[in-house]
Formats: sequence, C-alpha cells, structure tokens
Amino acid sequence: MQAHESRPQTILLPVRPAFIAFTLVAAVLMNLLPWSSWLLLIKPDFVALVTLHWCIQQPRRVGFSVAVLFGLAMDVADGSLFGQHALAYSMLAFAGIVLHRRVLSFTMKDQILHVIPLLLANDIIVLIIRKIAGGDFPGITYFFGSFIAGALWLPLCYLLKLPQIPKPDPDHV
Repeated sequence: MQAHESRPQTILLPVRPAFIAFTLVAAVLMNLLPWSSWLLLIKPDFVALVTLHWCIQQPRRVGFSVAVLFGLAMDVADGSLFGQHALAYSMLAFAGIVLHRRVLSFTMKDQILHVIPLLLANDIIVLIIRKIAGGDFPGITYFFGSFIAGALWLPLCYLLKLPQIPKPDPDHV
C-alpha cells in the first residue's frame, strides 16, 4: 500500500494562533454540552480530538502546555480527579507530536487507523487513574467515544483546514 496518492497539493496559508485557541475553547464547550443519558455512552472527547489534531498539524504551536492547560480545565469542568485529563492529554500530545510526520504521510482514511488507538490510549489512561482513585468501571461502552471521535477525524480535519485554504486569485481564473 502506498502512503501517498497522486492528488494535487495546495499550499495552505499559515494557521492563526487565535483560530487554534478558538477551536480548543469550542471543543471544551462541546464537551460541556448536556448530553442525554444514551448519547453520553457514545460521546467523543472533543478536547482530546482537537488537541491531537493540532499536535499533528502544528506541533510547534500546540504541545504539552496546551494539553495540560485544557486537561486541567476539563478536570475542573467535569468535577473529576484533578490532573487525570491533564495527564492523559499530555500523553496524547506527546504521541501526536512524535507521530505527526508518520500520520501526515498517510491518506485521511489511513490516518483514522492511527488516531483511534491514540484516542483509546487517552481513554485508558483516564480510566486507570479513575480506578486507582476508587472509581467504578463505566462499562465497555466507555470506549465507544474513541471510535466515534475517530470517525469524526475526517470532517474535523476538513473544517479546521478551511480557513487555511487560499482564496482563488481572480486574475488567474
């Protein structure tokens, strides 16, 4: 299987730091939405997904400090053990930064196969910390969110790259 397909490449504009911050805050707000009880079983971790996206796409701009900051924000918002999301997101950021060249060398469909195990590892870290603190096992449905988030990888990447696509030059149409 070839890593690259023959497709035209467009040179993307640089991403604005304000846009990165906006997407991360929007992900926190998506995590805080009131989900119904049956949707709660398949709720993806939007902060983990967006953090992983920016660690893969912009590893020099988004890294451990962003992951820890938003992890602590999620700990406070969820009322969970302080630091569990911060640790999980920082491990996810590490994996995203280390694997960013590898993940970007694949097609979008193949990237999903790399993203799902990283998101599952994130959920496992949170679960281990929760179990060490005396929490109950939430059931196997706890891991469904990672697969849903993996399915959201393609539309998320498309949406987050839209502001970077240059406008067509009217002189060269």
